[in-house]
Amino acid sequence: MAERSTAAVDVADNSGDEPLTAKAGQSTSDGVAQDRERETESEEAQGSGGTESPGKVSPPELHSGHKLARRYRLEECVTRLDGFSSWRAVDEKLRRAVGVHLLPADHPRARSVLAAARSSALLGDPRFVQVLDAVEEDDLVYVVHEWLPDATELTALLAAGPLEVHEAYQMVTQVSQAMAAAHREGLAHLRLTPSAVLRTSSGQWRIRGLAVNAALRGISSNTPQRTDTEAIGALLYATLTQRWPYESDAYGLSGLPKGVGLIAPDQVRAGVHRGLSELAMRALANDGATASRHESPCTTPEELVKAIAEMPRIRPPEPAFTAPPEYQRTSYQQGNYGRPSAHVTQPVSAPPPPLQSRTGKALKWTVSALLIAALGLGSWQLADALMDRGKSDDTQPTRTTDGNDKNSEKTKPVKPITIKAAQEYVAKGSPQAAGDVGKTYDGDSSTFWRSKSFVDGPNMNPAYKPGVGVAYDLGSPQTLTAASIGLRYPGDHTTIGLYATDSTSSSTPVDSMTRIGTITTTGTTAKITVTKKVKTQYVLLWITAMPYASGDQYSNAGYKQAITDVKFTG
Repeated sequence: MAERSTAAVDVADNSGDEPLTAKAGQSTSDGVAQDRERETESEEAQGSGGTESPGKVSPPELHSGHKLARRYRLEECVTRLDGFSSWRAVDEKLRRAVGVHLLPADHPRARSVLAAARSSALLGDPRFVQVLDAVEEDDLVYVVHEWLPDATELTALLAAGPLEVHEAYQMVTQVSQAMAAAHREGLAHLRLTPSAVLRTSSGQWRIRGLAVNAALRGISSNTPQRTDTEAIGALLYATLTQRWPYESDAYGLSGLPKGVGLIAPDQVRAGVHRGLSELAMRALANDGATASRHESPCTTPEELVKAIAEMPRIRPPEPAFTAPPEYQRTSYQQGNYGRPSAHVTQPVSAPPPPLQSRTGKALKWTVSALLIAALGLGSWQLADALMDRGKSDDTQPTRTTDGNDKNSEKTKPVKPITIKAAQEYVAKGSPQAAGDVGKTYDGDSSTFWRSKSFVDGPNMNPAYKPGVGVAYDLGSPQTLTAASIGLRYPGDHTTIGLYATDSTSSSTPVDSMTRIGTITTTGTTAKITVTKKVKTQYVLLWITAMPYASGDQYSNAGYKQAITDVKFTG
């Protein structure tokens, strides 16, 4: 399992680099409209597309297997145009997939691409696909960014139809908040297309190409906030209607009919959420006007965030209830619970006549005799059992138990064991978060000790990192019966083992310790029952498998886990 960490990015001052948002260029309405009309090539996989050409600069003649900086091995070219190329590659040092943009160092946009990449990397917001490296060497400029194998482009999602209303709401909320945060730091996207917005397997939305995609194509704007806000409005419009809100077809979507102008999403498709329809129209403002007559236009991502906050929250749909087959239904499922049954309207069949023949009479007396005999036998057996019980109570002395009684363990009360100290256990490589081990037993469920993010999983790679964990000092030798651990990330599975050891030091190898319990769970709580009772002062909590989780403010997407509320009982 290879560790995922953001590579250092050179942020040295370059006098020739100018901020992307400070450059004057096309106006919002002209530049964005022209860019939409020029769009003829979709952005594939994790690469970027476009057809604007600054001149006759040929992309570097590279091939699969070429290695950059003796580290990034090119695997597959996903885009080659405008003098640059985009690749899927492998970071051999950290053993993870990455994306790489390549262009010659003498390319007219090489300086601005480097500046945009370095600015984007400094933002460090996990809602954006992270820039990991930005380098100029050997007459090449290349930008290395995250590759998200579990993410799906909005383009692909819309190919199947409009998004469900809660999904559309989540998309516009998360994208607006992310872009508002970027603009507060002076960064714009300027090419926020359906191919630049990704949904991860956990349902989080990520944005790729912040500043970089526009720099690669030489796109700038006098009103960058307006440009990005209108782009968010177009994305929302597309998620609600599966149509692009302009006359030209784009990104695999049909445009609006020619000559009708910009019409609201709820007029394009029946059943569209009215609030989201109005929100899309407020974001799609043109020259200060808006198609929504009741609300003012939103011209910045921050205004869009405020408009979303003022809307009633759209909750996820309730899970559909599937009724069991008819033969499995009980009277409760059929609606009779808590109220009287309906009157029977059909005539009830009369009971069969009694047995009148001689054979019937004989059979009736035989059955009666058998019943009387059975009742009598049962009465004698009951009386005999009661007499034996009385004798037993009179003759046997009262039983007492002491600490050596085997059965007394069942009646012992469970007692919590206080954790006196803890230390991160590092079997191989570097520590994860050595300074945070105290957060696992500080009584605060909102604080965690966290692992780093790994590219391989769920099971960790013994050759690289056999596991991660924390060793606890219980103050004195104790006999553990159970442990409870709070986990931050649910998912595929988390495997945790408990080991009795001789200290909290990492010098003792795990294979020489005594394993006293283990569990594998997909939830956010792990309760381990000790299967081998031993007395020990030191206990290692050892994680050998972790679920996949999306990126957050603490780490990038990958296989990772965080623990809190560690409690031992004896």
